[in-house]
Amino acid sequence: MFHYQAPDQLLKNKVILVTGAGDGIGKAAAITYAKYGATVILLGRSIKKLEAVYDHIEKQKYPQAAIVPLNLDGAAEHDYIELANTIENEFGHLDGILHNASLLGERTTLASYDPTLFEQVMRVNVTSQLLLNQALLLLMQKAENASIVFTTSGVGRNAKANWGAYAISKFATEAMMQILSSELASQSPTIRANAINPGATRTSMRANAYPEEDPTTLTTPDDIMPLYLYLMGKDSLTINGQSLDAQ
Repeated sequence: MFHYQAPDQLLKNKVILVTGAGDGIGKAAAITYAKYGATVILLGRSIKKLEAVYDHIEKQKYPQAAIVPLNLDGAAEHDYIELANTIENEFGHLDGILHNASLLGERTTLASYDPTLFEQVMRVNVTSQLLLNQALLLLMQKAENASIVFTTSGVGRNAKANWGAYAISKFATEAMMQILSSELASQSPTIRANAINPGATRTSMRANAYPEEDPTTLTTPDDIMPLYLYLMGKDSLTINGQSLDAQ
């Protein structure tokens, strides 16, 4: 487990966008970032789930969050530009992005993988990240320092049979992070990009991937938050281009 004790108000006055914020790790990260002082922009498909996270943040009297309902599967370039304009008008800058939203797709062989589903997984897990980054980088340059955090996976480093589009998308995510971090180092050194491998965590995606597994044996999303805080805060300003394990 990654050990880090975040100081209170680590993220005070920071504005952080979390994709897939309605459930699982994204929900835990959004609430945790708010707890440590951030204004969190909650992006996801389900308004109902986003509202539940919003209400929890309100109930705890953390900084007021914002809700952005967006289906990354159907979103086009103009949707991301509109999102960037909204964030600029509301907040003036953006300090962080957590690319958390992902689709699992099918656990099956490549020979039998449905091409339409393959494209959908790649659209959500890879293309949406590219478009978000392109739309939001100028806003992030207005921050004193900013952090982009991608979500990777063990099968995004060592592919295994029957992991199909998901594993391929996570290899692509690793590559995107490496390329972007290298480009940022020379062009926008106040922005850094890294990736987190959450490991085996008690989420609905994990349950779908391993239906026979006992979820009570797994680490919870809240347990892995130290690394998510570390990469968004001031103590990781020199960390760029790294793929780190949360546990």
